[in-house]
Amino acid sequence: MKPLRALLCGAASAALAAAGLTAFVTGQASGATADAAGLGGRWYAAAPYLMPLDNNPPDTSAIMDATGLKAFQLAFVLAPNGGGCSPTWGGTAPVSSDTAVAGTISSIRAKGGDVSASVGGYGGTKLGQNCSDAASTAAAYQQVITKYQLKAIDFDLEEPEYENTTAISHEIGAAKILQQNNPGLYVSVTTAGTADGTGWFGKQMLNEAKTQGFVPDNFSIMPFDGGFSGAAAQTGALTNFNSILQSTFGWDAATAYAHEGFSGMNGRSDSGEFFSQADFQTVLDYATSHGMARFTFWSLNRDRQCSPPDNNGTTSGTCSSVPQAAWDFAKYSVKFAGATPPSSPPPSSAPPSSPGGTCAVAAWSSGAVYTQGNEVSHNGHKWKAKWWTQNEEPGTTGEWGVWQDEGTC
Repeated sequence: MKPLRALLCGAASAALAAAGLTAFVTGQASGATADAAGLGGRWYAAAPYLMPLDNNPPDTSAIMDATGLKAFQLAFVLAPNGGGCSPTWGGTAPVSSDTAVAGTISSIRAKGGDVSASVGGYGGTKLGQNCSDAASTAAAYQQVITKYQLKAIDFDLEEPEYENTTAISHEIGAAKILQQNNPGLYVSVTTAGTADGTGWFGKQMLNEAKTQGFVPDNFSIMPFDGGFSGAAAQTGALTNFNSILQSTFGWDAATAYAHEGFSGMNGRSDSGEFFSQADFQTVLDYATSHGMARFTFWSLNRDRQCSPPDNNGTTSGTCSSVPQAAWDFAKYSVKFAGATPPSSPPPSSAPPSSPGGTCAVAAWSSGAVYTQGNEVSHNGHKWKAKWWTQNEEPGTTGEWGVWQDEGTC
């Protein structure tokens, strides 16, 4: 008996052929068997995001042992900060000379797991913006696939790149080329979510994919940082996004769900929304009952309790700002993959010490000028500047602001 996912893909092919969109079927077929080439089951579809070089990277072996997680979505591949069309991690660490991320990948694979690389993300300069066309953009990403022997890749298309039609054309074109040139490659496309599903730029991205005849394994939305409040708002957005997929590609509801994904944010979001373990369970139930193609979240770096648990009412890149046991949210990804995570005790009222070192750096000063890489201490945390700044208080600029939270000290 074929698994449900295979049956849904077969239904998708029939529906698309009936609509005269056979080019889409060909594109989907080339990416539909990626799991068989790497990890089995739905692991790439369940892989949570992990920053391997920033935001106090957690021990992947500890996460795997505690949760049963096998797949990680490594973020983010960007263009060099100084310009150019070559891949880097975070704009600063060239992929060509990387050993740190390669070491993380080797450790994960040694324990029977695997990784996907996510390109793009919020902020930074994307390769689709810098490279001259889709072919050169694809060539840059192919370097990443080849170096790390990847079986999966994620295109995280959001601000500011997805407001640039030329850049999005390059990214979608590159994704199609990679899908064609790497048989079995699992390709996901992630974009911003709104209460209506996705906004104007997200719809334009979908139209670009339709124009180019490209269908990835899934299109995922991020229903957070947009006035969402808990799981009900998120499942409502997913329902609306399903309607957008239907109207864009001519799919029925089941086929659209088989190409739809969810990418959430655990705990407190940048805009002050809260998503608890119960919210994750509700969205997981929705995703599985509707036959959705992906369930992931941002991020494993944040999947641990702050000290104090609410992080004094602020959002952190290294903890969730809600009461939790370590790696609580990763277990929902494990469930989506079809595995059973081990049980864990409830979070303690006396929170464990948060990750971090000692405050062996100077205290932040409002009058000082800080440049990229400078570190300061402020309110019991260590912070690193992402770019030039003055008089911007650490802890007030959000996860995507100038200050990167490196944990308590």
